Amino acid sequence: MATTAGGPGSWSENILQYFLRNNQITTEDGAQITWYHAANHKAQLKEALKSTAHMIEADVLLASNGSDHGQPIMAHPPESSSDNTLQEWLTEVVKSNKGIKLDFKSLAAVEPSMVLLENVKRHLRRPMWINADILPGPNGNSRVVDAKPFIDTVTSFFPDVTFSLGWTTGWHPEKVNEGYTWTMVKEMECICSELNQPVTFPVRAALVRQSCSQLLWLLQKSNRLSGCRILGSQRFSLRTLKGLLLCFPVCRE
Repeated sequence: MATTAGGPGSWSENILQYFLRNNQITTEDGAQITWYHAANHKAQLKEALKSTAHMIEADVLLASNGSDHGQPIMAHPPESSSDNTLQEWLTEVVKSNKGIKLDFKSLAAVEPSMVLLENVKRHLRRPMWINADILPGPNGNSRVVDAKPFIDTVTSFFPDVTFSLGWTTGWHPEKVNEGYTWTMVKEMECICSELNQPVTFPVRAALVRQSCSQLLWLLQKSNRLSGCRILGSQRFSLRTLKGLLLCFPVCRE
């Protein structure tokens, strides 16, 4: 069985070990890791690079019109254009020591993006997470990135990358929201059982408490399944957040 992460400087290095090794956190606690999300446009990226965030997340899709047609650009649907291509984005990020998470919104963007990443890999001796929503989840839609070609394409270029594999989700404030079902986590485990790379799972914060048993089961299936990140735009009380950590202490980033 593969280990949970690669060695120092590899793209699959555990982010806690990386930032601890670089004296940017004081203990292996995911709660100390800070993120800058949606660093897509040039102004957002500039702010992210100046910030104290340890990890920068950005979204990648393939431009469908304009001068960047056919190029990977940094944008989140419903946007279809950007003032920042992936190539320009990488040129700036390589000057920093921040970890990277690239969130792919379409399969078409993956291979041309891997080519660009291959050109700068020697300059990126840091954790690299490649993310896509590959399965429909609670209240989610069916617009997922096809899992097998996504994973196969990434692995053909970078067998040492960390995968971040998620579900499409939704949230209805006026309704009862069901969590991640056993069917959902077992389908994810079936996909991950074929992988040798570390895998992390982005999960929606509002759905964690009703899914503790399922998500813990998933994480305990292999030491490659290194943890998950609690995501979401809903506001929670301190008491609720403490409850999440007590229920699901591995999700602490």
